[in-house]
Amino acid sequence: MVRRTMTALGVCAAAATLALAVANSAHAAEGVLIIDGVAHEHPSGCFPLGDFAPPVVTNHTDAVAEVHSGPNCTGQVTWLIYPGETYRPNGSRSVFVL
Repeated sequence: MVRRTMTALGVCAAAATLALAVANSAHAAEGVLIIDGVAHEHPSGCFPLGDFAPPVVTNHTDAVAEVHSGPNCTGQVTWLIYPGETYRPNGSRSVFVL
């Protein structure tokens, strides 16, 4: 009887931990991501970068932004823009906010 109770408690604890992890990872970043002067409040996901002029990305969020070499956040991650930083990703095509 005690063994079943302990097993049930272990399963419940694992389920609660998983639920909290998924809930925390599914939210958008708090703050503003600025790409070429355009502000994106509480950004989440992939953002395209301009094709002609070197873009400017300023990260005023609580998350790290990944700069990708390809469009639609494909290709290699070429740089990480930490909160409070501004970066000019010359030649890169997109930015993903974690």
